[in-house]
Amino acid sequence: MTAARAKTTGLAELYSLHAPKAGRLAYLLTGDRELAEDLVQDAFVRVAGHFGGLRSPESFESYLRQTVVNLSRGHWRRKSTERRYLSSHGRRAALTTAELPDVASHRTILQALSGLTDRQRAAIVLRYYEDLTEQQTADVIGCSLGTVKSLVSRGMEALRTEIKSEDHR
Repeated sequence: MTAARAKTTGLAELYSLHAPKAGRLAYLLTGDRELAEDLVQDAFVRVAGHFGGLRSPESFESYLRQTVVNLSRGHWRRKSTERRYLSSHGRRAALTTAELPDVASHRTILQALSGLTDRQRAAIVLRYYEDLTEQQTADVIGCSLGTVKSLVSRGMEALRTEIKSEDHR
């Protein structure tokens, strides 16, 4: 087997192994399946492009996770800029909702998550979905441990408030 073919096979195996979990993370961060798939593919290309330079190949999953989070944060920053632009020009920015199974609680949670700041959303998803420690979450987001605690606390309070108000509608 040639070196190029071995590398391609290795990348395909890495994709098969890590893409589903990265896709779930991206979906929870964005609430949009198609966008999540795009983010995972972009993240994989970026990380795989540097795979030969990774000091520890076992770190691939961590690098992939961090890249997915960073790409989703970039997405939300662009959306925020777009909304500000549209609202300043007299147009109302349309909020898109993901196509979900008809399960009201999933829709409610995703809508509530979409109302958080990108950093709050990332902190909550990484802590409670990815089950990372506070320190690991801080490392992925690129902030201090205290900031993660604050982001999670304020984000969870905002989620509780939003979900309670949704229940009373």
